[in-house]
Amino acid sequence: MSADPFRLGWFANLTAPEWKSPYPGNDPKTWFDGSFHIDMVRNLERAGFDFIMLEDSLMVSDIYQGTSEIELKHARYAPKMDPVATAAMLAKATQHIGIIATASTTFYHPYQLARQFATINNLSGGRVGWNVVTSSEDLAAKNYGMDKLPEHDLRYDMAEEFMLAAKALWGSWEEGAILADAESGYYTDFTKVNPVNYEGTYYKTRGPLNLPAGPNGGPVICQAGGSPRGRDFAAQYADVILTIPNEAAGAKAYRADIRRRAESFGRNPDDIKVFSVVYPIVGETMADAQAKNEAWYARKQQNFEVQMAHFGALTEIDFSQFDPDQPIPDDLSTNGHQSQFEIWRKQLGGKTIREGFSGMRVQTTEMVGTPDAIASQMDEFMQEVGGDGFLIYGQPISRQYISEMTDGVAPALQRRGLMRNDYSHKTLLENLHSF
Repeated sequence: MSADPFRLGWFANLTAPEWKSPYPGNDPKTWFDGSFHIDMVRNLERAGFDFIMLEDSLMVSDIYQGTSEIELKHARYAPKMDPVATAAMLAKATQHIGIIATASTTFYHPYQLARQFATINNLSGGRVGWNVVTSSEDLAAKNYGMDKLPEHDLRYDMAEEFMLAAKALWGSWEEGAILADAESGYYTDFTKVNPVNYEGTYYKTRGPLNLPAGPNGGPVICQAGGSPRGRDFAAQYADVILTIPNEAAGAKAYRADIRRRAESFGRNPDDIKVFSVVYPIVGETMADAQAKNEAWYARKQQNFEVQMAHFGALTEIDFSQFDPDQPIPDDLSTNGHQSQFEIWRKQLGGKTIREGFSGMRVQTTEMVGTPDAIASQMDEFMQEVGGDGFLIYGQPISRQYISEMTDGVAPALQRRGLMRNDYSHKTLLENLHSF
């Protein structure tokens, strides 16, 4: 017995692709022209991926050891291009795949964001999504003239107001407002374009937006709520939810919790698609895949440095202040990514900081093998979880890894009837709801 068909998305960032072992003819300094990511998204579309999700961060971190050396050495958070601007380029380079861009409610204003996403939603024919984040770094806040971020749950209170304001702006143009009627002389029916006059505690905007929202009344909403407050926000507003699961059992529990919360907000839980983050290690043979996996774990010093920079950026905790040969202190907390911090703490168990971070991947579900073996593991995972999809994570991105997924794993899933072969609808939302 196989699982019902599910979806694939890709977690991507606009940082340097694999540069330590570049492919022939590639200059790792020239990815800024967009050609790498255009090629990537076209390959994902050819393979039947539902969307690419472009994450973001808004600072050059110097948390670890009080310097940006390790961060910039490994090019994980910088240099990084803006995902909202890039989404428009990727949308025009494709015809079917969804393009989800990250933008922060803490640093945008609702009118600015609503206008930008309405623009790309129209340009793409309804294939854009907004990954809603509240941000988690005081360093980013300082780049926007703030001393520090608001407290974690307060950021979600602000995000809720932001969402209400943005949705009101997207709804300020009624259906049929565009006339383009030469006989009457009216391009737009002014009676169908309405002020919003939204005023909350944190945001206010008069409206109306100065253009229609586009297909489906605005972008698809994506979110990755992990804390109780974050889960409520995601269950109330999101169409796509991203989670880093603790094996299939953890993914099943998370999805069930989101569906329960969605019902409590009066939503149909089937309208929400939960994607579990995984990083499949693919080889031509099982031995090849296992060797790749072992080689990754053997890079202890590089893995340690990368995770120290990554963990420091997300939590704003400088782990160089602690003895690396001791576990993380039990009383340590963060105002940053709280749910992610707890996931990592559980992954570490009683391991020392050095031992734990030298062998830690972002995801907690390991999939290693040939394309057919990976497809089988995904099938088993989804049989237990019940749906809805996987978000592929592989950093830094390489053309080889993209090909292993698009020309190896995706066809293996399609042969089993587990993944779409084509796109039955024009918009991202419709394709998400097609099965």
